[in-house]
Amino acid sequence: MEMIRFEKAYEIVMNSSFPAENEIIYYTNSLNRILAGDVISDIDMPPFNKSSVDGFACLKSELGEEMEIIETVPAGTPPVKTLGKLQCTRIMTGAVVPSGADCIFMVEDSEILSSGKVRFKGSFTKENIAIKGEDVKKGDIVLRPGKQIKPQDIAVMASVGCIEVKVSCRPRVAVISSGDELVEPHEYPGLSQIRNSNAFQLMAQAERSGALGEYYGIARDDEEKTFKIVEKAISECDIVLISGGVSMGDFDFVPSVLERAGTKILFTRVAVQPGKPTTFGVHQKALVFGLPGNPVSSFIQFELLVRPLICKMMGHQWQPATMQLPMKDSFSRLFADRMAWVPVRITGDRCVSTVEYHGSAHIFSLHEADGIISVPVDIKMIEKGQIVDLRLL
Repeated sequence: MEMIRFEKAYEIVMNSSFPAENEIIYYTNSLNRILAGDVISDIDMPPFNKSSVDGFACLKSELGEEMEIIETVPAGTPPVKTLGKLQCTRIMTGAVVPSGADCIFMVEDSEILSSGKVRFKGSFTKENIAIKGEDVKKGDIVLRPGKQIKPQDIAVMASVGCIEVKVSCRPRVAVISSGDELVEPHEYPGLSQIRNSNAFQLMAQAERSGALGEYYGIARDDEEKTFKIVEKAISECDIVLISGGVSMGDFDFVPSVLERAGTKILFTRVAVQPGKPTTFGVHQKALVFGLPGNPVSSFIQFELLVRPLICKMMGHQWQPATMQLPMKDSFSRLFADRMAWVPVRITGDRCVSTVEYHGSAHIFSLHEADGIISVPVDIKMIEKGQIVDLRLL
């Protein structure tokens, strides 16, 4: 297949998305899940005219007059008496405002007289009354589908009595690493071996994206064994990620295995650096990615293609966090036939500086990086001081 531009690859992936199913869960378990239904208030908020301060409830027109205190109303206890002429009620924050009052002056602005009456001694006061329903009215939609649920959203649910909430199911993401050279992290690598970092990086990225990562192990350089692992993963998961085995070597047979498993390959090369040999295909049961074996490549291609796909499947209105900052120093490259993504950090003077980066196998570069910047096709140089879009990691 011919190499395609990144923008086209992104379009193909996003157009291949299918919606995740929904489930009902208890609201206290919904943190970071994606809301899939309206949250509707079952009451007015506030549910009554409520005092915003500790003070005295009265008629505003009688401010400055000596007033008789007829009762004290704490929060949680309704008032019993209705105010008459030159009468007031001592009231606490959050308490129900008594009938006949249209104003509450604060304790700090009050003067208790020897007669036991009270007088407003300030020059001005606000009403200090939160009106019934001024925040939310019964039947209002307070939270809408597509948002990631935050702690403050759980407070909203609790306030409006929504104890069961509809959320998107978390897509299941299969993670497979490919290659005879790999050993698991608990093993000490022998000559020509490396530890399998990709799988657990991708598992963590899937988790951060809101999906459920499932590790299927290392597929050795054996086509039949690889086929069996891939076939099982496709049958059990919504997205399958295979890192390694997608280049042009003698043992890079992942694309042929995917086709044998019933996957329609839509692209095999993308004009992007790092990550050129990224492969994507569609199966009737799952969406499948063949990611490069180098860890920086697999990390960046996950962030650029897989994470947006997971979010779209859940109906999440997600956009990557970005900042616009100037370059600390000039950046140049020899070739400009592909879009490049470069790991960078934010300096103390709020500029963008490239990190030490030895290529797509240099995973240690990423832990120093705050984000990545893109260098478009045909652009070889970014000048010092030029404003760039920093995509935070």
